[in-house]
Formats: sequence, structure tokens, C-alpha cells
Amino acid sequence: MRRKDREITDRAAIDDIIRNGRVMHLGLCQDNVPFVVPLFYAYDGQCLYFHSARAGTKIGIMKKNPVVCFEILDFQGIIDDDAPCDFEARHRTAIGLGTAVFLEDETEKIAALNLIVARFSARSFVFPKTKLGGTTVVKIEITSVKGKTHGLS
Repeated sequence: MRRKDREITDRAAIDDIIRNGRVMHLGLCQDNVPFVVPLFYAYDGQCLYFHSARAGTKIGIMKKNPVVCFEILDFQGIIDDDAPCDFEARHRTAIGLGTAVFLEDETEKIAALNLIVARFSARSFVFPKTKLGGTTVVKIEITSVKGKTHGLS
């Protein structure tokens, strides 16, 4: 990282960004063409999880190239300045690389879906087999992650 003064090296602080973020931007690449998609996700302390339809652009790309990049932003406002090019964001970010793994085991899929749902609701749900069969659940095995902060105490 170029700006060492903004780097977050404490893994617990990076995990806090990941745990408290709401949306993950997932970066994929096929034939040297990038593709980025926002997703709701869950984090178990080691891996990220999200669900999707069985087919689509992101699924097709990950089947060909499972290497992914992810970004999670904790945006806390704008740092105003008198110079128009000196405005900055007050933020923390986690940016990492990982490998996409398609979960096929029903027990693993349900556990991941429960993690995702628990981020948005205190209710418990039963996942019918018909819905599970039509849902893709992806685990991102994190291979590296960095944190960055600016404008926060």
C-alpha cells in the first residue's frame, strides 16, 4: 500500500469492517474484461458467502475464473475542503482477494444462507428443497485482505 499512514494492519479492525459492512462489491474478470457486482453477503470470520440465481453473468464468469476481488466500504461522509480537488472520503475499507467455491452440500448451503439472513432479520427460516435447488450459494475463501482508513480518529 502506497500510503502506509492509512493502512490498517490489525486483522481484528479489518474483520470489523467486513462484519459491519452492508454491501460487498465483487470484482470478477473474464477474457481481460472486468465485471463488478454489488452483493449482500455474510462473513464467518474466515470466508465470505453470498447467494445468487443458478445462472447469470457473475456465475458464468466465476465458473471459468474463480479468482475474485472484493471490496467492503464503511463510508462515513465527506471531508470538505476549500480546494475542489481536495475533497476526500471519511472511510474505512477492506479489499481482498479470494477463490469462489460453489457450495453443493445442502447442509453447507443452509448454514451459509442462515448467516446471510441473520444479518438482516432476527427471524428463523426454513429453506424448502425446491428453493435450495434453484439457489446458488458461493463461498469466497479469502486468500489476502488489506484495510485502509482515512479521516477517522
